[in-house]
Amino acid sequence: MATKTLHDLFLNELKDLYSAEQQLTRTLPKMARAATNPELKQGFEHHLEQTRGHVERLDTVFKGLDASPRGQTCEAMEGLLAEAQELTELGLEPDALDAALIAAAQKVEHYEIASYGTVCTWAKAMKHDEALTLLLETLAEEKATDETLTKLAKTTVNVAAARHAHPRAA
Repeated sequence: MATKTLHDLFLNELKDLYSAEQQLTRTLPKMARAATNPELKQGFEHHLEQTRGHVERLDTVFKGLDASPRGQTCEAMEGLLAEAQELTELGLEPDALDAALIAAAQKVEHYEIASYGTVCTWAKAMKHDEALTLLLETLAEEKATDETLTKLAKTTVNVAAARHAHPRAA
């Protein structure tokens, strides 16, 4: 599809998000299995359920716009998830691996927050009110997930990982 108008750009970005969310549904179970902290594992499992809901919302948005979600691969998400996979293969001790998984997950969340923020702004400008309502709901969940990850990192995971860090860091 040649992008010519803001509506075309909007659909293009929605397709990118659809691809990103689909990729995430395949990767979150792997991240949950790799996590050793029970709260982190549970958080990944919870976000998997949310992500499935994000896909459903995007399906609804596309139906409302009489458009198809297919036809695009989100290369940015591919890269972020490849980095997450590489972290699991570094042989990190469990607490450090959990810290690395949180960092990788937050990169994903920040990408999604930026992308959903953009499509919300465009939906509002074009008066796609039904789409805007659904997209704002997903944006709020992405922000809440990021906040949960930050709290878990600061209060538990990074503290545990720091105990095994370089002697001057402890």
